[in-house]
Amino acid sequence: MAQEHVRALAAALSDSFADRLLTSPAALAQYAGSESHHGERAPDLVVRPQSVEQVQQIVRAAADHGVPVVPWGAGTSLEGNAAAVAGGLCLDLSAMDRVLEVSADDLLCVVEPGVTREQLNAELRATGLFFPVDPGADATLGGMIATRASGTNAVRYGTMRENVLALKVVLADGTLIRTGSRARKSSAGYDLTHLFAGSEGTLGIIVEATLRLHGLPEAVLAGTWPFETLDGAIQTVIATIQSGIPVARMELLDPAAIRACNRYAQLDLPERPTLFIELHGSPAGVQEQLAMIQAIGAELGGGELARAAETEARARLWKARHQALPAARAMVPGAVTWVTDVCVPISRLAEAIAQAQSAIAEKGLLAPILGHVGDGNFHVFFVLHPDDERAWAAAHEVNDAMIEHALSVGGTCTGEHGIGIGKREALVREHGSEAVLLMRRIKDELDPNGLLNPMKLFGDSLPRAR
Repeated sequence: MAQEHVRALAAALSDSFADRLLTSPAALAQYAGSESHHGERAPDLVVRPQSVEQVQQIVRAAADHGVPVVPWGAGTSLEGNAAAVAGGLCLDLSAMDRVLEVSADDLLCVVEPGVTREQLNAELRATGLFFPVDPGADATLGGMIATRASGTNAVRYGTMRENVLALKVVLADGTLIRTGSRARKSSAGYDLTHLFAGSEGTLGIIVEATLRLHGLPEAVLAGTWPFETLDGAIQTVIATIQSGIPVARMELLDPAAIRACNRYAQLDLPERPTLFIELHGSPAGVQEQLAMIQAIGAELGGGELARAAETEARARLWKARHQALPAARAMVPGAVTWVTDVCVPISRLAEAIAQAQSAIAEKGLLAPILGHVGDGNFHVFFVLHPDDERAWAAAHEVNDAMIEHALSVGGTCTGEHGIGIGKREALVREHGSEAVLLMRRIKDELDPNGLLNPMKLFGDSLPRAR
């Protein structure tokens, strides 16, 4: 990035943004990394807007000076989605954190992009409603929309794709557009809402979102359920889904993941393949679901299902599950983690996980497996020393084999992490060059100078010279 352009942009923004314009190396370093393994690159400057109008002002100024703009939420992305790989301006949207409206009658809310999922649910607590998409990290909703995130509740409540009704988006030239509506369905024109959902900030900056809400269930029952074999646990998941049992969450942790969680969260779970489940409904309905699931699991090597019905016990259980990433990292002093995911049709889940486990063992890697297996999505946490070149090369081979197998059975290279910079080549393998070329044509039409989150999705999409 030409530094004279950056200096000119900083000067243009200094009067309006004062202490919300960050240029010191120490401040910029806070935006250099994320939860990904792709290395660090600090932006050239950071601006923290507080309104839609300020976002428009910043984007227009960046366009005038030919400086790339990279949206930033909470820094929890896993494929370098918010990395400033071409330098430029980091647009930190975390200060736009207001819940603008809650319409209980319409089961929806309107939020700014910096609202986090935990913040939203805290504000909804008195309404009897909740927002169900739970990727584990307390990510911002704008970032969750941009990466089309999902998580533990997706098997019942869907992903961000199903829970976004409408958006306000600032385009590359500063124009503000509205997509979608408050209605539950529409056949009016192209579906622009879901074009921007999952676009990772490469087509526009999400500045407001209208989201679906759901009623809090009358009764909730959670539990952990060890199995004799990994295959038995997975077959229980498959049979449960195929039977139409409306399970809310169904997570799988392999023995390595359980071992990590036990150490980190001071649990004493059996170190066996384990399902974490949660059921929602009426008290009678929850008990009926439980009986049906236990009948399935009993035939497949399920042990004793340890129940957690009280709110505090359930929270402790899911906190341990959500801490699986730092728990894995803590298993080896000085290690880093590389988290990858694939998603396959539910009928092919057992073979996909078995192949991944076999490859991990063959390469001698430490790599716990866990996943939102109720919808065919699973994750591998490679735990690696930064300077262990052999292990990194082996992890790349395992990751590539996982992607190849997922695509061969009609799955996808990523269920919820997005493409970012980590899976750009896999995007072409999944969709083919012609489809990716069409994506690039859409990108070029909406962002002709290539200034919005460059180098993401398409590896050579550098900003155009001015």
